[in-house]
Amino acid sequence: MAVKKYKPVTPSLRGMTGYTFEEITKSKPEKSLLLERRKHGGRNAYGRITVRHRGGGQRRHIRIVDFKREKYNIPARVAAIEYDPNRTARLALLNYVDGEKRYILAPVDMKVGDTVVSGPTVDIRPGNNMPIANIPVGTLVHNVELKSGRGGQMVRAAGAAAQLLAKEGDYAQIRMPSGEVRLIRQACYATVGQVGNLDHSNIKLGKAGRKRHLGIRPTVRGSAMSPRDHPHGGGEGRQPIGMASPKSPWGKPTLGYKTRRNKTTDRFIVRRRGKKRR
Repeated sequence: MAVKKYKPVTPSLRGMTGYTFEEITKSKPEKSLLLERRKHGGRNAYGRITVRHRGGGQRRHIRIVDFKREKYNIPARVAAIEYDPNRTARLALLNYVDGEKRYILAPVDMKVGDTVVSGPTVDIRPGNNMPIANIPVGTLVHNVELKSGRGGQMVRAAGAAAQLLAKEGDYAQIRMPSGEVRLIRQACYATVGQVGNLDHSNIKLGKAGRKRHLGIRPTVRGSAMSPRDHPHGGGEGRQPIGMASPKSPWGKPTLGYKTRRNKTTDRFIVRRRGKKRR
């Protein structure tokens, strides 16, 4: 996929980039795989804002994506590569030989007419889904399961790929895109290949309007607020935050403060994610 640059005829177009959509082969989604999506503006069932800076944006429909890939040993032909407004990756529309249609994440270099299959004894080809136990060490994978039968939960964003490092006993070591090395049961399924749309990280929105189209509202700095609204607020003119560590609007430490408390899965993490090593 290529990145499109705009001619700077206005200040907002200077530096703005966008998709060329040259890999998209179908403009309208499959109606049988759509669901209505209702917006809540970041509010919970009580009407209170639990996620800030949400609201507005373009209307969307949910595409039902098959993350489980439980149709074993049934070949499917790639009928189209489609755009999904709800995720950064592209979707591949599969037509199974039994007539059923499903969406999957489109890996790199997947084209219309390719054949993919899921099962324990399939070939090592991009788009094929199989248990980690049957994948060779060193292979790049995506759509990785955390628990067997639950469906892929990790490595699903555009350009993401995890690498199978080693196998020992019932577990395999997989290096995540963040650099974290994690133990995952070999019975869990994963899809061979790297997620497509590699140039997503090179897209620059260029103006605030494109952010609003995505349903993201403006963010105000805490130092620009009053003391009653934010711990960083107040003071005559610009002032330092005046505390040991930056705080969230509710007084909790932020910017580097560790919040992980899932001790039940700590034993599965071999190496924590951290700064990239040169």
